[in-house]
Amino acid sequence: MNLPNKLTVVRIVLAPLFLALALWEFPFHYAVSLVVFIAAALTDMLDGKIARSRNLITNLGKFLDPLADKMLTTAAFLLFLAIDKMNVWALMLILTREFMVTSVRLLAAKGGKVIAASLWGKAKTVAQFIAIIFMLTALEFSTWQTSVLAGVSLPDAVFSVPLVIGEVLIWISTVLSLIAGAEYVWLNREYFLDKNEK
Repeated sequence: MNLPNKLTVVRIVLAPLFLALALWEFPFHYAVSLVVFIAAALTDMLDGKIARSRNLITNLGKFLDPLADKMLTTAAFLLFLAIDKMNVWALMLILTREFMVTSVRLLAAKGGKVIAASLWGKAKTVAQFIAIIFMLTALEFSTWQTSVLAGVSLPDAVFSVPLVIGEVLIWISTVLSLIAGAEYVWLNREYFLDKNEK
């Protein structure tokens, strides 16, 4: 197994670890889970760069990389859903988009074509990572109201407003996911047509 694929496997392992740490209530658990998430996100950036620069792109990597990405972001969204910081409809729309895009990829793979991520797809990924990192930071900060800053008199809004902003960022990433998904399907609609319809 080459280095990029090893990094991808590390991300697959880190995804459930991240979720477990975030759900396990111990001091600074959101901060610890945030560090794990960022480390996993960095492997996402590194494995692709290394694979392209060293010509180490493999079929295993093409399979594992999107799986690892979806595992990591889905773990974060499931966390937010579990603690009531994400709307269930937002998660349903994001997952529907992912299933839809995966189906198109499978159809394209039958024809021997690998579809590269579009600008909208990249924007979606960046928006999701920003939303997740911001929300994890806001969640950690909100716990300080009864711990680190327990003796400091601050308005509740100081701790609640960042959480609201985090939820807005999640919705923005959801909208970008839908736009990217719609573009993806439209640009690759040929794979839905029978030969006599083309």
